Amino acid sequence: MSAMKRKPVQQKSQIRWKRKVLAALLVSLCLASFVVVETQYSRIVSLASLRHRFTVKPKIAFLFIARNRLPLDMIWDAFFKGEENVFSIYVHSRPGFLLNKGTTRSAVFLNRQANDSIQVDWGEATMIEAERILLRHALTDPYNERFVFVSDSCIPIYNFSYTYDYIMSTATSFVDSFADTKEGRYNPKMDPVIPVYNWRKGSQKSLPEFWRDRPFPADPAKEHNCIPDEHYVQTLLAQEGFEGEITQRSLTYSAWDLSASKDRERRGWHPVTYKFSDATPKLIKSIKDIDNIHYETENRREWCSSKGKPAPCFLFARKFTRPAALQLLNLSLLGARRGAKSET
Repeated sequence: MSAMKRKPVQQKSQIRWKRKVLAALLVSLCLASFVVVETQYSRIVSLASLRHRFTVKPKIAFLFIARNRLPLDMIWDAFFKGEENVFSIYVHSRPGFLLNKGTTRSAVFLNRQANDSIQVDWGEATMIEAERILLRHALTDPYNERFVFVSDSCIPIYNFSYTYDYIMSTATSFVDSFADTKEGRYNPKMDPVIPVYNWRKGSQKSLPEFWRDRPFPADPAKEHNCIPDEHYVQTLLAQEGFEGEITQRSLTYSAWDLSASKDRERRGWHPVTYKFSDATPKLIKSIKDIDNIHYETENRREWCSSKGKPAPCFLFARKFTRPAALQLLNLSLLGARRGAKSET
């Protein structure tokens, strides 16, 4: 009897053991399946991310520095139309100013103002801080690969496609930079922190109409002889040894050589302001025809090129009033790929 009783007990024990083994196998199989699914999912996500990365074109970030409104917003609206996925816009205006339907007629500028803007004064270091604020915002988007500073009086002179291709086709940055120690611009007290051989100057990357808020000095040579944002980026790049990574010219045209003009607004420290009467085909053609820049202080002539071939030097121009810019747009003088130059 005892032997017969032990047999069913052993059988039950074996059955329980087999169930445990089967359960363990099922759990292991489930875990293995989960790991495989998780691994495949991660691979799929990674491949999708890579595919997205290669199909999404890099963007150009346009960094506008303005006093309040953007008076030429409709010019830029026409420039950006149809290119929504390959550009970003960031605007630095006075603190508290909002770009809404009451302050801009262009949808691309709505709510594009920096929420941490500062008060900017012409000729002061606050201009540099405004540029830094814009860059901080633009760098949060990983698809922004080029950064263009634009003033509120600046216009594009080619269409977006040509502008994008021109900027993206080079591995270098365009920064107007040249050695200039004349007129007391370099202060010997800066040595040895900033030695004279690293002191650089360039045309201002962005200059809104702040100067209209203050009168002209009786002797302009005695005021603002060293304007910070004309030197900061250029000298910083020289100090850090990055000059080999830049093309030492600007993409924005400004006319400075009008000191003999009888028009007070066209003299002194500021580029000429183009008015309605100036907005002619001849003006735009003359800007588009420029293919080299001479730097007198370095005895250097920069011949402009794109993709290894001769090309126009400038993609943008300033300073244009709203009537002048709208006149150019109405005459269809803005946006042509090469303007009056023939294709070769």
